[in-house]
Amino acid sequence: LRSCTSAAEKMGGGEQREKQYRAHRGFGDRRSGVISARTYFYADEAKCDQHMETFLRCIDASSGSSEDGFSAIKLTALGRPQFLLLFSEVLVKWRRFFHQMAAEQGQAGRTVLEMKLEAEKLQEALANLGIATKAESQHWFTGENLGVSGTVDLLDWNSLIDSRTKLSKLLLVPNVQVGQLEPLLSRFTEEEDLQMKRMLQRMDVLAKRAAEKGVRLMVDAEQSYFQPAISRLTLEMQRRFNRDRAIIFNTYQCYLKEAYDNVTVDVELSRREGWHFGTKLVRGAYMEQERERAAQIGYEDPINPTYEKTNEMYHRCLDYILEEIKHSRKANVMVASHNEDTVKFTLRRMMELGIHPSEKKVCFGQLLGMCDQITFPLGE
Repeated sequence: LRSCTSAAEKMGGGEQREKQYRAHRGFGDRRSGVISARTYFYADEAKCDQHMETFLRCIDASSGSSEDGFSAIKLTALGRPQFLLLFSEVLVKWRRFFHQMAAEQGQAGRTVLEMKLEAEKLQEALANLGIATKAESQHWFTGENLGVSGTVDLLDWNSLIDSRTKLSKLLLVPNVQVGQLEPLLSRFTEEEDLQMKRMLQRMDVLAKRAAEKGVRLMVDAEQSYFQPAISRLTLEMQRRFNRDRAIIFNTYQCYLKEAYDNVTVDVELSRREGWHFGTKLVRGAYMEQERERAAQIGYEDPINPTYEKTNEMYHRCLDYILEEIKHSRKANVMVASHNEDTVKFTLRRMMELGIHPSEKKVCFGQLLGMCDQITFPLGE
């Protein structure tokens, strides 16, 4: 549990953290009664280096055994989970703040990509809330070449909190529950700052090796309270390494209510910046734990209410990516599913959209021996 708690929280002051992104004792220890993926604990930085070496050997093995091979990694093995919890909370608060602003500008019912904030009104609102003076916020938008069109969408908004700008250190955002401004990020100690940098360095080493060896690196999805950070860090790797082809693959869990929004926003970013979008689509592996945790701790269940809704979400996300492949040939998808209907749906849509298997834009992933009646006919 200590590895999920920041120094600032140990001194007291973790109370204003969001419930979902705090470490909770009952859910920290998962050695017994676990029927889904087992959780290993952060021991120290040396252990993370060992995990990185293991991943490097996996990449080498994949490269030696097949052309265009895949290797999968888990980010929680590469650093202290506390950083992922904190960073996830920052990203979620920041996005929620954008939605609040959009609602105030009368755009509540729109899809996430249709929401465009008028820069003038946004700057006024930030000044009225006491978050930033007009001069300060003007500097953000001009400094990042944003708001040229006079509007700011979610992608512009997200880029403000990029590693290039140290905004998260300075920024206060409103907490609706308590009606007060709170800092986005609790202060990091020097050691915590280093742990964060080391995690990013390990990711970098793995991405470079994968690119050298021609192996596609899939970053696994994990629990919803780690996932915003994992996705964001993977996106940063995609921006750097997917210039010519898809080397880095992000994973989207379609049992999450926000899956479609996440897919569409990231595809749009890849279009704007001109890199290759790589994704693995899964239904999701942590449902029971996620639901139990949300119910016990008291935050909204992040999972779709029914299996049918998850199926619908999977096919909706998949169809969106297949359409993108048809239009730009710059997207790649791994359909990671043991569901016969999903596999048939994919094959039908590939034929309708003129996507040939030889293009290697669509791959399928199944666990060895789990659904041979699907895997073998598919292989043929």
